[in-house]
Amino acid sequence: MTRVHSSPWVLSLRLSLLLAIWDRAKCGSGDGKSLWQRPLTSNDFLTGTFPDGFLWGVGTSAFQTEGSWDRDGKGASIWDHFTHNLYRMGNSIGMATADTASDSYALWEQDVESVRYLGAKFYAFSLSWPRLFSDGNSTGPPNPVAVEHYQQLIRMLKALGLEPVVTLFHWDLPQSLQEHLGGWKNPEMVRVFSDYATFCFATFGRDVRYWITMHNPLLLALLGYGTGAHAPGVTGDPADPFIVAHNLIRAHAESWHIYDKQFRPHQHGQVSITLGSHWVEPFKGQATAVNVELCQKSMEAVIGWFAEPIHGSGDYPSSLQVSHQGLIPEFTPEEKLWVRGTADFFSLAFGPDTPRAVHSISSFGQSGTLNLRKVLVWVQQEYRDPHVLVAESSWFSDASVGVEDTVAIFYMKRFINQVLQAVVVDHVKVFGYTAWSLVDGFEWNNGYSIRRGLFYIDFNQPQRTRVPKTTAQFYRKVVKDNGFPTNETGKDITGQFPCDFHFGVADFTLQVHLQPFSPQFTDPLLYRWNYTGDGTLRPVIGVRLRTRGSQCSDFLAIQRHIQLVEMTGTSHYRFGLDWPQLFPNGDISSADREAVRYYRCMLTELQRKGIQAVVTLYQPSLRSPTMGMPSPQHDSGGWMNTSMVEAFANYATFCYQEFGSLVQVWITINEPNRLIETYNRSAQDRERVVRNLLLAHARAWNIYHTHFRQLQGAKVSFTIHADWVEPANPFVKSHRNAVQSFMLLELGRFLDPFLKDMDHNKKTCPDCFHSNSFHLPYFSEDERAELKGALDFIALNHFTTRLVFSKAPLTETYNHGYSLMYDPTWTSSKKGQALAPWGLRRVLGWVKDRYRDSRSIVITATGIDDQASHDDQLRQTYIRSYLQEVLKAREMDGIDVGGFYVWKLQDHHGSDFGFFTSSHHRSQPKASVTVYRELISQRGFPATTGDPVTSPLVMPCELNERRMACWLCNGLAENRPLLFFGICVTISMLMLAGVIITSVVVKSRKQKRRGVIQAMPQRLHRQQRFAMQRVAHRI
Repeated sequence: MTRVHSSPWVLSLRLSLLLAIWDRAKCGSGDGKSLWQRPLTSNDFLTGTFPDGFLWGVGTSAFQTEGSWDRDGKGASIWDHFTHNLYRMGNSIGMATADTASDSYALWEQDVESVRYLGAKFYAFSLSWPRLFSDGNSTGPPNPVAVEHYQQLIRMLKALGLEPVVTLFHWDLPQSLQEHLGGWKNPEMVRVFSDYATFCFATFGRDVRYWITMHNPLLLALLGYGTGAHAPGVTGDPADPFIVAHNLIRAHAESWHIYDKQFRPHQHGQVSITLGSHWVEPFKGQATAVNVELCQKSMEAVIGWFAEPIHGSGDYPSSLQVSHQGLIPEFTPEEKLWVRGTADFFSLAFGPDTPRAVHSISSFGQSGTLNLRKVLVWVQQEYRDPHVLVAESSWFSDASVGVEDTVAIFYMKRFINQVLQAVVVDHVKVFGYTAWSLVDGFEWNNGYSIRRGLFYIDFNQPQRTRVPKTTAQFYRKVVKDNGFPTNETGKDITGQFPCDFHFGVADFTLQVHLQPFSPQFTDPLLYRWNYTGDGTLRPVIGVRLRTRGSQCSDFLAIQRHIQLVEMTGTSHYRFGLDWPQLFPNGDISSADREAVRYYRCMLTELQRKGIQAVVTLYQPSLRSPTMGMPSPQHDSGGWMNTSMVEAFANYATFCYQEFGSLVQVWITINEPNRLIETYNRSAQDRERVVRNLLLAHARAWNIYHTHFRQLQGAKVSFTIHADWVEPANPFVKSHRNAVQSFMLLELGRFLDPFLKDMDHNKKTCPDCFHSNSFHLPYFSEDERAELKGALDFIALNHFTTRLVFSKAPLTETYNHGYSLMYDPTWTSSKKGQALAPWGLRRVLGWVKDRYRDSRSIVITATGIDDQASHDDQLRQTYIRSYLQEVLKAREMDGIDVGGFYVWKLQDHHGSDFGFFTSSHHRSQPKASVTVYRELISQRGFPATTGDPVTSPLVMPCELNERRMACWLCNGLAENRPLLFFGICVTISMLMLAGVIITSVVVKSRKQKRRGVIQAMPQRLHRQQRFAMQRVAHRI
C-alpha cells in the first residue's frame, strides 16, 4: 500500500499547530457531567414528529444472519471456531452454532423485501471479512462469488431507493489472522485491517454513502480478550483488552485517513465507528459530588474509552488512565493528533449487550438505567455537539415469545421517543435511527435463546420463513408517521361547565371524632387557673353557671374539616358514613346516638356553608377488619349471605330518615366491582356476592324512591370503579378483544341489570370474547323489575388507564381470562398509576355507546398520588388534563357528564392523594388547591384573548350568588353573640364620641363668647339701667 510522507519541516510545523489545538481541546473538556447536576427538563412521553429527512433504518450483522459458513469459498471466522470447538469446554452457548443461522446469504432478497415492508430508508449490514478473503489477507485476490453477492445486494438496495449503510467489521475476524498473528493483540492488525478497508472502499464505495469501520469494539476487547465470553475467548492477561482496544482505534483511524485522502474526493461518503454505551444514575438518586464523579467515570470507562480518543482529545479519558495505570498503552503526540477527529459523525449503539457486559465492572456502585436520551445529550455535551446516527437500538425477547413480542414494542417505543426528546427538546443532531435487528439471528453467547429481530424465524424449519412480528408492525407505523404525531383529539379546547355542574371533593369514610370538644357553654363549673401554682385549672367550689345545650359548633373537628373543604372552593363534598360505628351491633335499634348527632352536625354545617353533601352509605375498606360492615354481618358471611340485602335496606332507611333532609346525593355502595375481589372463592360464590350487592342497592333505591324522594328530592346511585384499558398489543386480535371482555366484566355485569334488557336465561355474557369470562346472576321476575332503572345517574370512579392482554384462566377462582400491565412510556406516579387522561373520555364514550341512556354520568372520584409536600406538579397536571377530557366529552361527544370529584381531601400520613397534608403536618394546602379552586371559579377553561384587560370575564352563576348570599347569612347567624357585642361597642363608641364632640363644641362656643365680651365697651346690666332711669326721673 502506498504511503504519502511530508517533508520534515512541514510535518514539524503541522505538528506544532495541531498540538496547540489539541492542548486547548484537552483543557476544555466536555460538559457531560452537568447532566447529573442539572436534570433534563422533562421525561414525559413526547408527541410530535422527527425533522423532515430523518433517516429510518434497520440493521443486521453478517455472522448473526448469513449462515452458509463454509459455502462458496468462505473461510472460517473466530466465531465459527469458537462455536464449533469451545462449547466442549463448558461455553454457555452449548451446541448452538451460526452455521445456517437466518440463512440471509441465500435469502438476501427476502431480507430486502422485509426492509421494504417496514418502509425504512436505509439497510445497515456488515460485510463478512472471511467470506471476501478466506485467510484475511486483503492484498491477495478476493472471493469473486462473495464480491458479486454484496454488489448484488447493494445494487438492489439502490434500485429500490434504499441507502446501504455498510459495516466493515462486526466481530467476525478471519480465524487465520487469529492463528497466525494473535488477532487484535498484534499491532500488525492495523495494517491488515486498513488493507481490507481500502479494498472495500474501492470495490463498493461508489454506491455507499455511509461506512462504519467497526461495530462496538468495546465488547470485542472486553469479552473477546478479557473475560473470554466472546470469540476468540482469550483470557489471562489484564492488559490484553487495553492492547486490543488500542489496536482497534488505530486501525479505525488509519482506515478513516485512507478514505479521507483517497476516496472521499470522488465518492463523497462519510466514515465513522459505532460505539456502544450504557447509562448510569447516581446511587439512590443522590447527585452528590462523589456520585456525579463516579457516574462520569463510568461513562468514560465504557463509551469514553473509544470516544475520547476519536471524538474528544485524542487520548484516553484521564479517569481511565488513572484507574488502569500501567495497563493502557500510550498514544504518542503524533498519534493523538492522527486519531483525533477520525469520524464524520457519531455512531451510537444502545442495546442489551453493552449494559450487561459492563454492569459489574464499570458501574462503580451507581444505578444502571435504560435512558437513550441522556446518552445522546451526554455525547452532545461531551464531544462538541456532533451529528449522531443511532446505529443499533432495541431490546430482546425470550425465544418462546414468537411473533407477539408485546414487551419489545414498549422498549422500542421508549427508545424512539427518547431520541425524539433528544432531538426536539435538547437539540441533539440525530439524523437517523436503526432498529435492531431485521430478522432473528444468532445472539452470540446467548445462541438462539433470545430474539431481537423484527421478523420471526423458526430455526427448526429449513425454509427460514420471515414472519413480521408485532414490533415490525409497530415500527412500520412509526416510520410512516415519522414519529408520534399529535392526535387532533389530544388538543385542549376552551369552554365552561354549566352552573349546576358538580365540582367536588371525594373522601374516605368520615370517622366520628367526638374529641376535641368545646365545653365552654355546657360545663356549669367556674374555673381558676394556677391557684396553687401548679399551672392547672381548678373549679371554684359553690359556684354554678347557667349552661345551654350542646351545639354542632362544639365539635372542633367538624369546623376544621369544613374549613379545608371550603378552601378548595368545591360545591359538593362526598364522604362515607361509618356503618359499624353507627350500628355496632348491626341492629338499627342499637344506633349510637352520639355518632348520629355527629353526622347530623357535619351535614348541617356543610349546608350552612352552602356545600352540598354527597353521602356514601357503604364504603368497603381493606383497612377495616370487617370490610366496613358491622361485625355481626361480617361474621355471618358478609355479602355471601342473602340476609345482607335486608340488613342494608334497613340501614339505608334509617339514614334516609335521620339525614335525608340534609343530603342532596346518596351513594349506596362504593365500587362493588372491587369489593368482590376480596371474596377469594369460586366463580359461583362471586356470582352470589354480585347478586346480593345489586339487590341491596336496588332495594335501597326503591325505598328512597317510594318513601322519601317526594319530600327530600335527592338522587341515589352506586359507584363503579371504571378504569379504561387499551390492548397491550394493538396488532394482536386477542388483545383487542380483551378490551371488551374487561369492560363487560368491570362495568357491564353491574350496570347491565339496571340499564339493559338482559336475557337471564343465558348464564354467560353474550358480548364477551371468552364465553366463560363471568357468570351473570340469576334474578326472578320480581327482582328484575326491582332492578330495572334503579339508578338516578351513572357514577364512575376513574383513576387511570392500563393495558390488557388475553391469557388462559389460571384457576376457577381467577377465570376472567385476561391480565393487566402498564405502558412504561407513560408518565406515572410513585405508586405506578399512569397519567393517561384520554382514557377517561374513552370510558365515558364506552358507557354512552353501550347504554344509550338519558341519565347523566358523574365522575365521583378521580385523582393521583403525588409525593410532593407542596408543589404537587403531577396532581396539578392530572386535575387539569382529566377535567379537560370531561369538557371534551361534553362538548365534542355530547355526553352528559354532570360532575367531577377529585380524590381526596387530606393525606392520612405522608404525601399521597390529598389536597392537604396530614394533620400531623398541620394540614397545609398544596399547590393543587389553588389550581382546582381557579378551575372551579372559571367553571372550566374559558376562552381568553391573552390580554387581561380585554379578556372576557367569567359570569357568576346564580347558584354561586345564592351560595355567597347564603354564606353571608350563615356567617352572620353563626356569630350572633359577637355581632351583638360589636354593635353594642359600636353604639357606645358612637355615643361617647357624640358626648365628646358636644362638650368640645359647647366649650368652644363659650371661649368665643368670652373673647367678644372682653373686646367690646362695658355694658350696664339691666338693673343698673333701670336704676339710672329712676334717678333721672327724680331729678
